[in-house]
Order: sequence, then C-alpha cells, then structure tokens
Amino acid sequence: MKLDVNVLRYLSKEDFRVLTAVEMGMRNHEIVPAELITRIASLKHGGTYKVMKNLLKHKLLHHDSSKYDGFRLTYLGYDFLAIKTLVNRGIFTSVGRQIGVGKESDIFEVANEDGTIFAMKLHRLGRTSFRAVKSKRDYLKHRSSFNWLYLSRLAALKEYAFMKALQEHGFPVPNAVECNRHCVIMSLVQGYPLVQVKQLQNPDTVFEKIIGVIVRLAEHGLIHCDFNEFNIMIDDDETITVIDFPQMVSVSHTNAQMYFDRDVECIFKFFRKRFNITYEENLGDSDGPDSVSDVSDRLKFSSITKVSGFLDKELAASGFTKKDQADIEKFNEGDDETEDEQHCLNTISEEAVDLSSLTLKDEQGVLTSGEQYEVEATEESTEATQGNGDEDNDLSDQEDEEGSELQDDLELKESLTKQRRRAIRAAQGGRKTFAKRNTCKDKGGKCPQNTRIQSKQMCSSWN
Repeated sequence: MKLDVNVLRYLSKEDFRVLTAVEMGMRNHEIVPAELITRIASLKHGGTYKVMKNLLKHKLLHHDSSKYDGFRLTYLGYDFLAIKTLVNRGIFTSVGRQIGVGKESDIFEVANEDGTIFAMKLHRLGRTSFRAVKSKRDYLKHRSSFNWLYLSRLAALKEYAFMKALQEHGFPVPNAVECNRHCVIMSLVQGYPLVQVKQLQNPDTVFEKIIGVIVRLAEHGLIHCDFNEFNIMIDDDETITVIDFPQMVSVSHTNAQMYFDRDVECIFKFFRKRFNITYEENLGDSDGPDSVSDVSDRLKFSSITKVSGFLDKELAASGFTKKDQADIEKFNEGDDETEDEQHCLNTISEEAVDLSSLTLKDEQGVLTSGEQYEVEATEESTEATQGNGDEDNDLSDQEDEEGSELQDDLELKESLTKQRRRAIRAAQGGRKTFAKRNTCKDKGGKCPQNTRIQSKQMCSSWN
C-alpha cells in the first residue's frame, strides 16, 4: 500500500482519536466492534460513524462484517498514527521519497526543521513475499495467536534496541534516533548497497573488514543471521555500514553455528563471484604460517570466545537462556569467591543427605497427619536403639497417645468438611428458589400477594 502523506493535512483530531480507539480495541479483538469504538473514542458531539466513513474512504480502516459489524487498522492507518506521534515530538517535519523496499519493510527519507535528513523504516510484516514469520522469527515466543501490526511493532523495537547497543560498542551501524510503534528513525547512510557495487579499489581490505565485523559480533555474543551483500552499505571511501538487525540471535542459540557459517559463506560466495577473491588467495598475502593458522581459527565458530560484554544478555537475544545468565553471573563474581562457592556446595550436599529422609507432600502442599506420625516414630525409634532398653516402653506409650490425638484430629477435619458442604448446598438451594420467584415475575404471572391468597384458599379447600 502506497504511503500518501498528503492525506495527513485533511485529518482532524477526531479522526486520530477514532484511529487510536481502533488501535486500543485491537489489543483484545481481531475485528473491533463498532459499539466498542464508539465507547473508547467518546467524541463530545458524537459522529463516530461519520468519522469512520471518512477513514474508510482514505483506506486507513478496513470494514469487516463477516461475523459482526467491526473495523480493523490497516498498515496505512498504523503509519499515520506513528508519523503523527513522531511529528508531535519534533523528530521530523516532512516526509520525502521512498528510498528502499524490502520483504519486511519500507524506507523513506524524512527531514527535521534544520534540514537534517534521516531514514524512516516502516516495518510491514505479513506481506505475500514473507509470510513465514512465525517459523523464521521468534517475535511471538510463547504466544500462539498474533497480529501482523503487533509483530511489526515487536520487530521495530528489537531493531532499535540492537542499533542502540551496537552503536555504543563502536560497531559500524546507523545511529538510532527514535522509535514509535512499527516505525524506526535512524541516520541516513551516505552510501550504496554492496550488491550494487561493481568495482572496489581495495577488495581485500573490504573483505577483511566485513569478516572482522562478523567475528567481532560473535565475540560480543551475537550473530547477525542475515549478513549478506544486501545488508551492507559502502560509501566512496570504502567504509562499510551494517543494517537490518531484527533477526539477530545469541551465540547460545541451538542453531548458532549454522547461522554463523551461513553468514561467512554468503560473504565468501559474493566476493568470489564479484571480485574473484578466494579464501586461499587472501591467506597467501599474510606473513608466515602462524598468521594463516590465526585467520583459519578466527573463522571457526568453536574457537570464538566472548572477549568483552554480553550483548545477548542485555538485549535478550534469541537463544539466550536463564542457564546462560546464571553462568555469566558466576563468571562476573571473579576468582576470589571460588572458595566460598565450594564451601556452599559442600553445605548444600550435606543438607541434601539430611533431606533424603523427608517424605513427599500431599496434594494440598502439607504433610498429612499419618505421614507426620510415621516420621516422628522413625526418628524416635532410631534414638531408642542407641539408648537403654527402658526407653522403649516410654516411647510405645507416647506413640499410643499421639496416635489417639491424631485420630481425633482426622475426625474433626471430616466433620468440618461435612459442615462446609452442607452450607454450600443450603446456599445453592436458596439461590434456586430466588431464581424461580424472579422467573414467575418475568413471565407475567400474578403478584406474590395474590399467589399467597390463592394458595391459602386451596389449602383450606383440601382441609
């Protein structure tokens, strides 16, 4: 759907209020009922249906009456909500031409009051060319149902967080400016996609830079997963910039090695076809066999270690589990606390041996009286074997007394449960009679006073 920002000039506050009402209703409804939109919008002078008719004309809403009369937001209406919010914040004041189209997003030029040009990326998941989002991305996590607008919002938030973190750690990425809904504002990269470049002055240097970025990302705990010539920008000075980050995963992901090898293979394949550069030729320019072994080790996923930072933990990247977080916390504690940890482990093992004599809990989460009696009996029997023979008689008398007390407790519990059940039945019975009296009134029967008089007359006639 083409973005026509000229329509923004003719939209009023009531129009945006109704759009916001539809957005709020879509949190719990796939198709928002018209009555619910009216209640949420709460326009002072009414006219919600007239506003929705105007929004339908500009294709900001979609009407669906298959099950009931309702509406849902379109991507164009979601775009207008995000653009209106960012304009009110003063991020930009004008929208320019479209500079990029992808399977998951559209990119436009925007400018602020000073004339600074930014790039506006609008995520559009759910296109016909890329509908396998649920299997290719992990935006949903544990959720079973999803909405394309909601998935686009999650993708935008994830990309904004990755750009912010990578920028702080000195990676060649665009500067993240602002994010709202499914819209991300970033600095405009003055360059060209690597796929459009036919010649390079120093292809070997560019190749080493790109491979170095892949390895450095892995050292920080991240894998790009879509590192190819389409997501690498290069300028006239042959400076590279990496883009597109929503699909990044952690090095702890189950398929991390496969993703890492695929990224490396994409770069090797492109440079081999476009610039006739092979891996062996690039190694031939290095000095000595030691450098050859170092380079070959860097390209192995198993040889990469996290040297600084844990970005996969900070950004909650895909595949980073709670076990990995616990290992990182242990690593951050340092070597000074190893003795304390060993002491804690020893004490835990000793407690585990002592706890082995405990019995399991019942369904209510507490020990039953009979089980508690057996535990106490076993403990007392062990003490009796170590003592004198005279203590056996005392223990047996004590066991008989405790057994009788426990039996009384069980009888008391049974009586309480019976009383509780009787109270519940009485309450339910009272409700039934009350419901019957109301149903007689609703059916148009006689008033209660007349029914009483009639019943008395019938009883007297029988007598």
